[in-house]
Amino acid sequence: MSEPTALSLVPPIVVLVLAIWLRRPILALIIGAVSGLLLLDPSQVLNNFADISLKVMADETIGWLILVCGSFGALIALLVRTGGALAFGRKALKLAKGPRSSLLMTFVLGLVIFIDDYLNALTVGETMKRVTDRFKISREMLAYVVDSTAAPVCVLVPLSTWAVFFGGLLVNNGVAAEGEGIQIYMQAIPYMFYAWLAVAMVLLVILGIVPAIGPMKKAQLAAAAGSPAKEQTNFDEVQTLDEYAVRAMEEEFEQADKQGQLHNFLIPILLLVGFTVYFDIDVWKGLLATLVITLPYYAVQRLMPLSEMMDQMIDGFKSMLPAIGTVIAAFVFKDVCDQLLLPQYVIDSLSPFMTPKLLPAVVFVAMAILAFATGSSWGIFAVTIPIVMPLAQSVGADIPLVIGALLSASSFGSQACFYSDSTVLAAQGSGCNLVSHAVTQLPYALIAAALTFVGFIIVA
Repeated sequence: MSEPTALSLVPPIVVLVLAIWLRRPILALIIGAVSGLLLLDPSQVLNNFADISLKVMADETIGWLILVCGSFGALIALLVRTGGALAFGRKALKLAKGPRSSLLMTFVLGLVIFIDDYLNALTVGETMKRVTDRFKISREMLAYVVDSTAAPVCVLVPLSTWAVFFGGLLVNNGVAAEGEGIQIYMQAIPYMFYAWLAVAMVLLVILGIVPAIGPMKKAQLAAAAGSPAKEQTNFDEVQTLDEYAVRAMEEEFEQADKQGQLHNFLIPILLLVGFTVYFDIDVWKGLLATLVITLPYYAVQRLMPLSEMMDQMIDGFKSMLPAIGTVIAAFVFKDVCDQLLLPQYVIDSLSPFMTPKLLPAVVFVAMAILAFATGSSWGIFAVTIPIVMPLAQSVGADIPLVIGALLSASSFGSQACFYSDSTVLAAQGSGCNLVSHAVTQLPYALIAAALTFVGFIIVA
């Protein structure tokens, strides 16, 4: 396709409709990608799909994601089997006195683990889901709290993978001088309105100032009635089990060491965070170093034979395959959207409104649509920043404000799109159905997005 047209909107619409209807995100993404390939060249659909899928699998980012997610699953399996996670759950239950305090604990953990949204989503959800189950909080609410303190918090902290990535993009595109990318990024932090509002919104929801609305209200009512967390995929079917919340923890840790010690949970988690910081915010190196120390640490205590550790790690890796598969399908879908010139179409359609005063708001809307439609919080910006930033400079717009709009849109897409990597991992870590998580948190994300748009209009 040589010119961007409205046809580029067809695949995202297909994906959104099918995902909500079928509740099968991977299938929806594949069908959406195929529909886009049919628009490009009906006679070469099979060849083009084969080429794109191979290209995606050869992508360094996908390789990194498979290794990080799979290895994190392996580490979680060890934490569970040794009883460390059970010990943490018991300790947290003593500190959490009710639903609100358990969600506040989740919120605080999300703020503390600010280094990377993947690390945040998987760690916090996996850590707190048994605690929130105890107080009959829906997994959807837990996933919302986890997701709202993943990408939004990482965006606001200059010591994170987001800051490193976007700082590098600013340097590569001439917006910042060599070595000054993080400095320019920090100037834009006050203007990352969506991230600030998303964090504030989830705190207001936890405190009860903003009530549970729409699908979230149904999920909360189902959980309060005793609906099993793992089966909360249909809000209209409530199954009651007496004292489910307490038994859920026991069942989930059925294979765990009932005498597990808290240090067998805390030390690996602290090592993971520490090593990630030490290796310049590299989560993969942090995971490797953590496993290198954790395995001998468990072996010395004779918690289990090395062969059993390997079996547990393989099972943990397997548990991450649904999340990995969804993100791979999303990358394939994004590549098809790029070939259909979706980014160029959205930007061209909104370019008449790009005056110096309106530019930040228009950039937020355009980039939010793209990030939501493609599920790409990072990749889409690598494509569009070379278009947006020269435009911002040519019309004399406030550069930190425009960067704030870009990052606001990125964090919105990461949280709101049901097949974005952060949303997928938040649902995975929280043990929540992916589409249920996306549908329940979307109203809150849209409220924050609307306020963000108004904020950019006012400030500009």
